[in-house]
Amino acid sequence: MEKRITFDNEERVRRVLGINDRNIPYMETLLGCELFVRSNDVVCLSEDPLIRSRFLQLFGRLDRLAEHQLFLNETDIFMEFQAIKNGADPDTEPPCGDRRSIRIHNRRAYAKGANQERYIELMEENRIIFAIGPAGTGKTFLAVAYALSQLFSGLKRKIVLTRPIVEAGESLGYLPGDLAQKINPYLRPLYDAMELLISPSNIRKLEDGGAIEIAPLAYMRGRSLRGATVILDEAQNTTVEQMHMFLTRLGEDSKAIVTGDISQIDLPKSKMSGLVHAQKILQGIDELAFVHFTSND
Repeated sequence: MEKRITFDNEERVRRVLGINDRNIPYMETLLGCELFVRSNDVVCLSEDPLIRSRFLQLFGRLDRLAEHQLFLNETDIFMEFQAIKNGADPDTEPPCGDRRSIRIHNRRAYAKGANQERYIELMEENRIIFAIGPAGTGKTFLAVAYALSQLFSGLKRKIVLTRPIVEAGESLGYLPGDLAQKINPYLRPLYDAMELLISPSNIRKLEDGGAIEIAPLAYMRGRSLRGATVILDEAQNTTVEQMHMFLTRLGEDSKAIVTGDISQIDLPKSKMSGLVHAQKILQGIDELAFVHFTSND
């Protein structure tokens, strides 16, 4: 027997199910049933009336939550499912409260928890921000959201996305294709975050117009970046020399957001991580701030 829920539009489906329906397997595990996506419909197949009821309640709550959030992750889904199991009123609105947010056109990316609130505050108040912590804590997503908000509000002229390419030894010349084709797979997490906020077609237009630039870290040498929000992702895999080079690229009216997870360093043991080194020596400097995330975030 099946139960069906229909979303108003494709955007709402994307927010709830995630890019490429990535949230579906987790939802199936929680609910204990198979789910099928058909256009704007999600169908639950189960003979158990309790499962069918929970399916309708869960997707109803997630649909309402997606009115305020640009994407939902496993934590959001789990919290709503637990609320249902604990007997929450099906008509109760999931809380958004007065959380700090980042506005991109008519959309908002909301902070989840005190550390993300602090992160947004630090990005607003400082020129260089280091966000350190494990994957899944919103470091990259909020950095991209902030960069887009600065671009669309006219406060910055462009966004520069970069990361060290340890896998290719920073030497991409032997790979086929132009620079964008070579670097794009390595920057896929940044694109995934961007696609939760604006459409892929708009991303391409911004790239074609030079408002979004992608570059491996090695290509930053000798440049001076002005009027830009620069995101350095996977910064735990920079060397000390690379980190110094990156930070000295910032020109007039530019801001750097550096993200990384110091528990996932892929450098040779003889090389010290530039992110670890920066954390040790760059404390207490004006317009420079650190925020640390944990797995609880």
